[in-house]
Amino acid sequence: MGTVSLNLFPLISGRHRLKINRVSADHIMLKKKSSANMFFRVDQSSEKNCSALHLCAYNGKNSGVLEKDMVSLNGELNSKVQEGIGIIDFFCGKKLFITGVTGFLAKVFVEKILRTIPEVDKIFLLIKARDEEAAMERLMNEIVGTELFKCLREKHGISYERFVLAKLVPVVGNMCETNLGIKEDVADLIEKEVDVIIKSAATTTFDERFDVALDINTRGAAHIVNFAKKCENLKLYVHVSTAYASRQREGKIMEESFGKGHYVANGAGVNETPFKHVHRLNIGAEIKLASEMIESSEKNEIDRNLKDLGLSRAQKHGWPNTYAFTKAMGEMIVEDMKGQVPVIIIRPSIVESTLSQPFPGWIEGNRMMDPIVLLYGKGKVPGFFSNPDMALDVVPVDIVVNSTLAAIAKHGGKESKQEDSNSNDHVYQITSSVANPLITRDLADLAYQHFSVSPCFDREGNPIQISAFKFFSSIEDLLSDMKSTNSNDEISPKHELIRRKSIEHFKYLANLYKPYTFFDGRFDNNKVENLLECLSEEERKEFGFNVRSIDWEDYIVRVHFHGVRKHVMKETTLK
Repeated sequence: MGTVSLNLFPLISGRHRLKINRVSADHIMLKKKSSANMFFRVDQSSEKNCSALHLCAYNGKNSGVLEKDMVSLNGELNSKVQEGIGIIDFFCGKKLFITGVTGFLAKVFVEKILRTIPEVDKIFLLIKARDEEAAMERLMNEIVGTELFKCLREKHGISYERFVLAKLVPVVGNMCETNLGIKEDVADLIEKEVDVIIKSAATTTFDERFDVALDINTRGAAHIVNFAKKCENLKLYVHVSTAYASRQREGKIMEESFGKGHYVANGAGVNETPFKHVHRLNIGAEIKLASEMIESSEKNEIDRNLKDLGLSRAQKHGWPNTYAFTKAMGEMIVEDMKGQVPVIIIRPSIVESTLSQPFPGWIEGNRMMDPIVLLYGKGKVPGFFSNPDMALDVVPVDIVVNSTLAAIAKHGGKESKQEDSNSNDHVYQITSSVANPLITRDLADLAYQHFSVSPCFDREGNPIQISAFKFFSSIEDLLSDMKSTNSNDEISPKHELIRRKSIEHFKYLANLYKPYTFFDGRFDNNKVENLLECLSEEERKEFGFNVRSIDWEDYIVRVHFHGVRKHVMKETTLK
């Protein structure tokens, strides 16, 4: 198994009973075209018992783009004649620019907008590729050609490709380069037209090479903020971070920004203005250390040395690993450099498979908590080194996407209103450990339940029998148990070597997870819950994100585990 990459694996104190509730099913707003190439949309307000019927020009070329000027049949020019935030109204006719689009979260974001708000004008997608043709190939193969888009594909039928190509614009570029590596004429076009920028690109590997993590998670934030400053009509810049960017490890972790002055920026090649020296953190010095390590290391030692450097620097400054450390520095840069750019910061915790939209259980990649659970299901490990009474902060990816869309509509809809520089109103933690915690012991019980009913199979096709999940108080106890298992079996020297290497690798993973398996903090999500209260009844049906309503037993056993085994492990027969 390769190095685990993902949103992190914390566990948190307190034991709660699993709640049983399901989020409501998808509700799709219908759009109807008239014979005159027009379509009508009705905005309703239940309490006020009023509605406005809008006549919208239909542009066949753009497959349903709303023209900017909407004529209200009752003479009103304001389309927002409804309760709620006005999510659909905000995105109608807007142009978005998204980075990290070949990643898990951004794909779900793109699919959701195209499926529920086809009136969006354009979505520019930054794709790392050698040229436009290669970027288009990645768009078709890695994004719109994936199973995630099957509902949208079925909805449009033979017009699917025409629809997506009318909406999605692949842009060749690179987060690690000045001006995002975009050609000048393309950059000029985006800067003139874009309404919302969403920075989703990141490397999420815990022990990534320090230089690579700095380039993408830290310096990449500087590059995109500088780009945002040149956008003439920008309504909002959305910075996707992680809840684990916080250095706090205990108690309730609030939705607070780093604010200004958390690092020294002079000479960093990030920002020319020196700021107050706080936490003894100098981002320029960290970048310089990585550069010096490259120059001083032998070629065959560079990878290992840079991974070790990232972990040691993170732990020195109070973060658990390279991922959380470089994401935190990225946030600091955004806060210090944003100037007059309107910004919101989105901090999800462990992002896992879809709860319900576009269909339950879709996932891509071996996410945070899944590698250990799958090894357990395959009989490779008896359990894990962790506190069984801590809460695992998990959020389904469609919950993250829906809450982000609502936050964008709320803040992007403000008419050039700047947040107070000392305010935390722009920080949203999309988390569950306070509102609806999933206790680690319960997760282990659910894993045992799932693999007992739907076992994995060995190479001979026999079902693998598992025992109840064990919790170990030390890594040594875990490894000792693993070594003693089947120790009396006669195996070949080759298989013995493989087993020893597997145990050593698992020891490495256990140490990597250690800061999280005894994590004693819980992430507050009060602002997200307040945002939910602003949604209308219709918006809740289509864009709901109530983590309190998640039935963990139903989601984990019948949705998530099946999704991982189907979409990640590619198993074809599951009970």
